[in-house]
Amino acid sequence: MLHLIPAPLHRVGLRLAHAVRRRWWRIARVRLEGCRVIARDSAGRVLLIRHSYGSGNWMLPGGGIARREPPLAAALRELTEETGLELAGPRCLMVLEEALYGTVNRVHMFTGLTSGDPVCDEREVIEARFFAPEAMPDDLSPHLGRHLGDWLQLAGS
Repeated sequence: MLHLIPAPLHRVGLRLAHAVRRRWWRIARVRLEGCRVIARDSAGRVLLIRHSYGSGNWMLPGGGIARREPPLAAALRELTEETGLELAGPRCLMVLEEALYGTVNRVHMFTGLTSGDPVCDEREVIEARFFAPEAMPDDLSPHLGRHLGDWLQLAGS
């Protein structure tokens, strides 16, 4: 149904919804549960995405975990929704807590292999690409930029 809305208008709606959601998290101090995926291809490159809302920085695919949804199921769902790709041999790397817009986000980090070319919907995700670990883009999200090297080492790259 949402695909009936023209993509540019849909992106505006996503930016507005994200702004409201950030304010709500700050006011209500909601405890968030999320997931992220370090998806690598056979060459060891890491899949990164850019959302149409938020900072516009490159980040790992992922998102929120629905109530009663297993974290792995959420990670696989988010990866497929955001990039059209599937993850082979998924495993949980860690669970970490980070500050996010005035609340705490408990993030389940998964890793695995993927293949094929990512396809973004140009609504929520406007760009998805693989990057060599030694050639990451300059505009990584700050948190990712600080920790990606350690996470890749933990993932065994």
